[in-house]
Amino acid sequence: MAEGLRERKKRQTRQYISDVATGLFLERGFEAVTVAEVARAADVSVNTVYNYFPAKEDLFLDRSKGVTDRLSRWVRGRRDGESAAYAVLRELRDEVESVSPRVGLMDGYAGFMKVVHESPALRSRMWAIGQEVLVNLEVTLREETGAAPGDSLPGLMAGQINWLHGTVMMGIGQRMVAGGRPAEVSREMLLLLDEMEELLSARVLNYAVRGAE
Repeated sequence: MAEGLRERKKRQTRQYISDVATGLFLERGFEAVTVAEVARAADVSVNTVYNYFPAKEDLFLDRSKGVTDRLSRWVRGRRDGESAAYAVLRELRDEVESVSPRVGLMDGYAGFMKVVHESPALRSRMWAIGQEVLVNLEVTLREETGAAPGDSLPGLMAGQINWLHGTVMMGIGQRMVAGGRPAEVSREMLLLLDEMEELLSARVLNYAVRGAE
């Protein structure tokens, strides 16, 4: 019980520091705010900030873990008879149709993306997160299909499937920054998903079907 309480306090402290930092970044921009200023505003030491967040970028992109393994989770959770690509298409459609904040369909996301666009450091970290998503997906596809170590197909398929996710996320960000409303952008992205599905080859759409011999 005591250990559980300590872990909860740590989570609360981490979230509080992140919330304080995010408020400062949204107000003044990422580059203009120092870690020392975040520490002062949160009433903690600089060392405490770094104990929870190894890099300044982590203060703003503190939920990246939920993104880096997103496609892998969706592929592992695909239904019987469903391919990897169709699982990702289904999950993306569900998120977009439900106007989910998990894909940026929420008020305030334009401000978040504006901070990212204005910061070379954050843009670089976002690129690195995208690469991690791709690498994780390739590893998952190899495991799910039993592909040999030298087989290039899982990597090629990961690139095609990751294109779906990356294009939708980029489209949402661009349209929200341009002043789009979440429900409006949702409708636009559903149409885009239909168009992207039509562009994928049958080989991609039928790769890694669960239960196929």
